[in-house]
Amino acid sequence: MRVLALNCGSSSVKSALIDTAHGQRLQEMQVENIGSDHARLHAGDQVRELGSGIDLPAAVDELLAAYRSASPEAVVHRVVHGGEGFRDPTLLTDSVLQDIEQLSHLAPLHNPPALAAIHRALAALPDVPHFAVFDTAFHSTLPAHAREYALPGDIRQRFGIRRFGFHGINHAHVAQSVAAYLKRDVSKLRIVSCHLGNGASVTAIDGGRSVDTSMGMTPLEGLVMGTRAGDVDPGVLLQLRREGHLDADELDDLLNKRSGLKGLAGTNDMREIERRAAAGDQDCELAIAMYVHRIRKYIGAYAAELGGVDAIAFTAGIGEHSSLIRRRCSERLEFMGALLDVASNDSLKLTSDQPVAAFNAADSRVHLLAVRADEELAMARATAAALGRH
Repeated sequence: MRVLALNCGSSSVKSALIDTAHGQRLQEMQVENIGSDHARLHAGDQVRELGSGIDLPAAVDELLAAYRSASPEAVVHRVVHGGEGFRDPTLLTDSVLQDIEQLSHLAPLHNPPALAAIHRALAALPDVPHFAVFDTAFHSTLPAHAREYALPGDIRQRFGIRRFGFHGINHAHVAQSVAAYLKRDVSKLRIVSCHLGNGASVTAIDGGRSVDTSMGMTPLEGLVMGTRAGDVDPGVLLQLRREGHLDADELDDLLNKRSGLKGLAGTNDMREIERRAAAGDQDCELAIAMYVHRIRKYIGAYAAELGGVDAIAFTAGIGEHSSLIRRRCSERLEFMGALLDVASNDSLKLTSDQPVAAFNAADSRVHLLAVRADEELAMARATAAALGRH
């Protein structure tokens, strides 16, 4: 089956037309830096500037125009927040779209762009089924002690407050990829999966099931991210509200769009931050140190939660491409049996033919791995399976 996968992020759209029977990408394109002066369309080895200020609907239109002649048999959309109700690939109907829209306040950087892309795709390809898959679904296995917050039960129930977790499509893909690479049953593995992109999260995976994850009710909790602050003492927000006179919308903008790496270093581009840090920029040095510190802290916590770890996997844009971040995150983990091979890490390159690569020392008890993210393939296969059930 030919399935078109549309994967909208907060500032990019990835897409691929996938032959699900063979796991083959028939066509692949990506628009990055949406909303900036440097939006670009990548199609194979070709890169085309799209001009300043292109918005997400226009970017999606660019992609759909190129795929229409390929006659996809189904379209699948990544939706970040599925709330309590969406745990499986779901056929998109008017009522489902309304339910997804009701969740937009929980993922304001992600659900609205996904909905905009869905409406554009439905208009462009009205004669094929459209499905949604949800980043929160993989984390539906969280045990109560990891899922709940220490707030009164009536407050939690009244407002639907609980940990949902995100990046689940890719964390599930990482677990399966690690098991295949190690030639072991995923049900026998303890994995710490580090999804490091503009959004970032760490997940503890025990036997193929998510048992803890760094993001919470919304994608704001956890690691330092591209523009998001991650873990912040709630008292800081109360002080900003009382003494800084910031209302809810201003706090939302601060925490979602002006914090994280951008707030620390003035940019959320890790490549630029690494270049400037190497030249002695102290703000960028601090940004890297804080970024790495938070990741390593979660790795240690989840290794304790799992009672030991068999593999630590790094994935997504920074996890796959930054040897500096992988090295800094993997240092000082010898106490848990994770021994870094610096040369292997520095020379590591992931490709479609080699989607997983190790960079641990030969005598390391814990496998240190880089895993190529492939949310689009996971989405397409889930859609084909759902259509088979329908």
